[in-house]
Amino acid sequence: MNADKAVLFPASALRVHTRASADTPLATPTTSNVPEATVTPPLHDAYERPLRDLRISVTDRCNFRCAYCMPKAVFHKDYAYLPQSALLSFEEIGALAGVFVSLGVQKIRLTGGEPLLRKDIERLIEKLAKINTSEARPIELTLTTNGSLLAKKAQSLKDAGLQRVTVSLDALDDKVFKAMNDVDFPVADVLHGIDSAHAVGLAPVKVNMVVKRSVNDTQIVPMARHFRGTGATLRFIEYMDVGTSNRWRMDEVVPSSEVLGLLQSHLPLLPLMPTRPGETAQRWGYATTYGTHDASAGEIGLISSVTQAFCGDCNRARLSTEGQLYLCLFATRGYDLRTRLRAGAPPEVIAAEIRAIWSARTDRYSALRGSNTPLALGEKRVEMSYIGG
Repeated sequence: MNADKAVLFPASALRVHTRASADTPLATPTTSNVPEATVTPPLHDAYERPLRDLRISVTDRCNFRCAYCMPKAVFHKDYAYLPQSALLSFEEIGALAGVFVSLGVQKIRLTGGEPLLRKDIERLIEKLAKINTSEARPIELTLTTNGSLLAKKAQSLKDAGLQRVTVSLDALDDKVFKAMNDVDFPVADVLHGIDSAHAVGLAPVKVNMVVKRSVNDTQIVPMARHFRGTGATLRFIEYMDVGTSNRWRMDEVVPSSEVLGLLQSHLPLLPLMPTRPGETAQRWGYATTYGTHDASAGEIGLISSVTQAFCGDCNRARLSTEGQLYLCLFATRGYDLRTRLRAGAPPEVIAAEIRAIWSARTDRYSALRGSNTPLALGEKRVEMSYIGG
């Protein structure tokens, strides 16, 4: 294939999903020529945001039916999932991951759907664990799961090279949790999975709780009390308008400021510094009686993607299970890498295409929504179950 003709994808390669117009900038973008594929300077988008984090969806299937992600009314027993032939093979994922790492990615997170439903996922993890950065350091390799299969899989995941896990858990009360997962799955089994992850060294475990008003907001303090001092970091996530299936409404969002106020009325907390650029969560540590951070008690995180957008330093790209590259969790279009890969395009050509796409990136949906900037209507945003959280 002629590399000069393959730098940008043709219009037919775009998978349209929906997204708002991006007419209001975060700052004035810089412009520059896209470097040749053989040159590997740091890769930045139009707002100087680097590419550091790649999230790879390995399946569009899940065994839960959480209303904020895969409600039963949409994802029913007759729902048409992607055929096996459409999914990227482990070899294809490994090849694309290697290209992304060559462009500056330092962290890979496996997502779904529910990634542990993908057969022999350990084999993929073994491949990815062998990829080193340009500084000859191993990539950071993590996985997000609903925890339903974690107790069974924890040791094999660790043995394959996975470093840590993030577990989605929206309540401790069994009745509330079963109502949210909508498949009658008991919370005790997820807690057992978290304990198993700790036991085999998939740590530090992060626990994500999506907070939805009048659904599970009574669980905020009990969750914090439960995970305090366990070694797990509990993160409270504002209910987001990802896709269209969840019928999102702003009045169902519990702002992080409200969550923090509730927690501070019961538990001593103090702010902590970010651990890295582009970190999504604001960190708060449990305090000692002397007002210092009690490291043994741990910390919590607040992810405020609705009320306090962090688009300004977003360094994440997302790869769908069928090889579509998305530049934003709220994207309306993807860029088809699978077709190029299966046509035999060499790594340097695919790298040049990714470089051109990322260099032109201006995505900032949450910032536009938060500034009350009018957003385009009629476009369909990509679903969280398809692209991962």
